[in-house]
Amino acid sequence: MITWRQGLLGLVLLALAGLLLAWSGMIGIGASSGHWKITDLVLHWAMEQSVETAALTVEEPLELDEPWQIRRAAGHFEASCAFCHGSPLRGRPPLSDRMTPPPPPLDHSAEIWSPAELFVIVQQGVKFTGMPAWIAPKRADEVWAMVSFLRALPRMEAATYRDLAFGTDLPPEGESDPVLAYCARCHGSDGGTDDGAFPVIGGLPEAYLRDTLQAFANGTRQSGIMRFAAAGLTPDAIARVSAYYAGQRPPAPEPSERVAGLLAHGEKIATEGLPDERVPACQRCHGDQPGRNPAFPELDGQAAWYLEEQLHLFKAGSRGGGPYARLMAKVVPGLTPEDIEAVTAYYASLPAAPQAAATR
Repeated sequence: MITWRQGLLGLVLLALAGLLLAWSGMIGIGASSGHWKITDLVLHWAMEQSVETAALTVEEPLELDEPWQIRRAAGHFEASCAFCHGSPLRGRPPLSDRMTPPPPPLDHSAEIWSPAELFVIVQQGVKFTGMPAWIAPKRADEVWAMVSFLRALPRMEAATYRDLAFGTDLPPEGESDPVLAYCARCHGSDGGTDDGAFPVIGGLPEAYLRDTLQAFANGTRQSGIMRFAAAGLTPDAIARVSAYYAGQRPPAPEPSERVAGLLAHGEKIATEGLPDERVPACQRCHGDQPGRNPAFPELDGQAAWYLEEQLHLFKAGSRGGGPYARLMAKVVPGLTPEDIEAVTAYYASLPAAPQAAATR
């Protein structure tokens, strides 16, 4: 009969033998040989179990399959995901089959994984593979946008994919700046979007746009999509893009269908504030008055969903931004979800504020 001391000694010797084998260099780590079949099966089984468990606490959003939600992640998928997973335009990249393990094609992802499970995979990434975690894990809204896109991808034709990923509103003829062309994929040539997938940036102050791009680039403002897009921009490119979009005037969006009482409450917050909750009037910083700090953005005509999302991020302490973002941390604690819905609906109902042509 083996005693406990003999068993313990056996385990120690086994561990030492494993360390000696690893030290010898005889275990190949080259990706060309792939995993042993048993290793591949065990790792994938463990991944499935981990994802299934983590997904139990994930709550799916109501707007999961909305067209604007799908569109929001298309350009990012093309820029950062299609290289490994392929797409309706490029097919299966040849390099993918030389990775260990090979990244799976996504033709049946919506059938294999539930929305909550896809959320876990996109947000957390997968160890022992090339699948990275989302750059800004607290931006659940962006992760859900990617989940929406992945659910729509299997039935997407190449022409539809091209329009979603590259956009159809290109910069004006004669404008050959490749950085601007890249931005126009999502934000259009005039900085306004007709599908509501992206915030309106046309006509925003040049200083605000410049500070925002720099904040995305250095990570002080959290965004997995915009961090990837802005990180490689030079200061000169940021200045060019900021000056261009500051000089645009996109058409006013269609007013949101809101009840009069909601708009009235939103207008009160915007113009008078909520003194009892120590919330100042929004117009004190964002209104069109003389002496307004040019780094503060106008809010008139901005998409309600975008403004609402930003205020909730400020309340959660995960928004970040330029040098003046800290001021919002003192404003938002007194706003309830109903207040946020009302004030964002009010600003979305207003026509976009005109900008001076001299900002270009």
